[in-house]
This record gives sequence, structure tokens and C-alpha cells, in this order.
Amino acid sequence: MGNRSFRKGLVLGTTLVLAVVSATYSNAAGGTTSAITTLNASSFQELSAAIQQAKAPGSMKLADGSIFKLAPKIAAKIKAGKPIIWVNSYGAKGIPNFSQQYAQGQAIALKGAKNILPMTLKDVSPEGISQDVKKQIAGIEAALNTGQMDCLSIQPLDNVSFTAITKKVMAKGIPVFTVGVTSGGNEFSNFTLISPKEGKQAADIVIAWMKKNNKDLKVFAVSGGDPSASWAQGRMQGFIAQIKAKVPGATFVNDATNALTTSYDPAKTLDAYKAFLTGHPEVQFIENVDIGSAHAARAITEANLVGKTYVIGWNLSGAQLDAVDSGVQVAALDQAWPQQSGFGAVACAMFLKYGKVAPNTNQLVPFTKENSKVARAFLAGLK
Repeated sequence: MGNRSFRKGLVLGTTLVLAVVSATYSNAAGGTTSAITTLNASSFQELSAAIQQAKAPGSMKLADGSIFKLAPKIAAKIKAGKPIIWVNSYGAKGIPNFSQQYAQGQAIALKGAKNILPMTLKDVSPEGISQDVKKQIAGIEAALNTGQMDCLSIQPLDNVSFTAITKKVMAKGIPVFTVGVTSGGNEFSNFTLISPKEGKQAADIVIAWMKKNNKDLKVFAVSGGDPSASWAQGRMQGFIAQIKAKVPGATFVNDATNALTTSYDPAKTLDAYKAFLTGHPEVQFIENVDIGSAHAARAITEANLVGKTYVIGWNLSGAQLDAVDSGVQVAALDQAWPQQSGFGAVACAMFLKYGKVAPNTNQLVPFTKENSKVARAFLAGLK
């Protein structure tokens, strides 16, 4: 499954994003070795690292001051060897690239987690091509109210909208973990990236590329499918601040407050970039903070701006890697969508089996012309 060297050599973070401290459980190794082997076979090294770095907390005090107590019925299921129900909720099932990789990731991670603890998956993510907080919460509530939830992981839209539902679920003795977006809620841990740091990293990649290729670019722009989201704001703000600090004379035609909104629809995104380039022919570089950079590259090509205007974007797709290989896109920044989706399986298994909290080992990895083949092999192996 995929390329075993994918994302290897990372210096994995050890920050433990804890909202709880401890319990007394067995320290037996169990199936963790088999789980790690399964995950590494699919190049899920960040999740295998989370297993290896998981630690027992020191108390059960949560972020809001309440004390977590595992629901007796869940403890009874574990003691009896019955499968626990892992509920997973992400933005929507029809978002291009994102939803497919999230679905594939949860399936792969489930295989690994089953080596630790018997587990079944209940995906309650809403249908559609855009994230809908109300529908997402409704799906979680339905599983909770019908007793079909023993552990929960959530990919929120932002860092505030799911705080209440997380607190509610935790109060019923059901462990919760969040992914993809930073949060200060009651969840045990949070597997994600820090968006302003992502933006800074993207800027540093662009600056290094400019120096290596003798590019003297001065006019920049920012864009995204939903620029108002907290993660999008952070990526744009970090990028803008670092470019302005490191590129003398750099200017931006927009910023995080009025960034180009492209939507997540491919056709609409392409049209948005075409119109933007027509109205801003002076722009030399575009940051896309989510899945739309391949459409920006196509708009650049169709506007005969190849060699004059460039783009950088997040996440992996065949179209993005084509844009990277063509030289129009500087890099595709991989935040490990499949592993974000699968973190809940690993985290639930480690907590419910051993009382250990899996830490945040998520990393942002750039793919350029030099290593795009590795990313293509990984995508081909996601099944």
C-alpha cells in the first residue's frame, strides 16, 4: 500500500496536546507492534509515531475543569472483548480530493487499530460538497442518542463550533479526539498543524525557490475555498507576514480580510482564478490555502502567464502534482489528510486499551519536482 519511504525522515513533533491527565490501565504491549507494522506499510508513519509516543496522563481533569470517567458500558464492552464503535465525523463526503482521502485514511487506520482493540467504524459525516456544521453535529448527535458511539473523532470546520458537542460527549464518558483544526476544547488530544506556522513554512519554501531559480517576484495574492475559516486565515496571515519580512518590496493585492474566495467546486474555482487574473494581470504569485491550486495553475496557463505567474497550494492530487511537474506550481504541501482521518482509530484504541493519550505528530511535508513521484506512488496506493 503506497510507498514505504513516503514522508520518512521527518523530525516528528512530541507536543502532547492534552486536555486530560490520567487513569490506571494495563501497560501490556498487546497488538501495538502489529498496528505499527500495518500503518508503516501504508506510509502512515505519523500515526505509528503517535502510537509509540502515547503516554498515560496523570489525572482525568479536562480543560474545563470537569473530571472524565469512562462510561461503564464501554468498560464492560472492552472487558468482554466486544468491538467498540469508533464514530468518525469530517466536513462532508463529497468534497473533491479531501473526502476521498479521508475515507481511504480511516479505512487504513482502522486495520491498524484493530490489532490493538476490536473496533468497528461508524462514519457519520454529512453528504455534500461543502462543510456544514449543523449537519455534521446532527450526525454526531444521532449516533450519541442511539447508543452507537464508544469513541469519537471530529474534523471540525473551525476551532469553536464543536466545543459544545465535544463537551457533551465527554460528559457522557465517551472519549473524543479532534483532527485537522486546532482546538482548545475538552478533547483528549488534537492531531493537526498550526496554521500560521504552515503559512510561514509555505513562504520559506517560495523564498528558497525564488533564490534558487533567480526569480525576483514582488506582487503576491492569497486565495482559498473558504478564506474565512480559522485555518485558512492562519495560513494566509503566516504567509503574508513572512513574505513581507523576507522579500524586499513585496506587496499583496489582497490579504486575509479580503482574499479571493474560490469555493471548493472545480469549475467555479477555475472561473474565479480566470477572472482574478484578468483583473489583476500584475500578480506574480498566488497562495491557495486548500485544494484549488491546480485550477490556479490551469488559469495561469490559459492566460499565457506561464513563466510570469506561479502558485503554491495545500494537499495532494494528481492535478496538483501535474502543475508541480510543469513548473507553474512551486510545491504541493501535504498535511496528511488520510492520517488526520485515521488518527481517531489509533487514539481510541490506545486510550481504551492502555489508558494512553496519542500525541500530535502531524507534519506538513512539501512535494516539489524533485520528489513528486513519491507523492504519486502514495496516492496510487490509497485503497
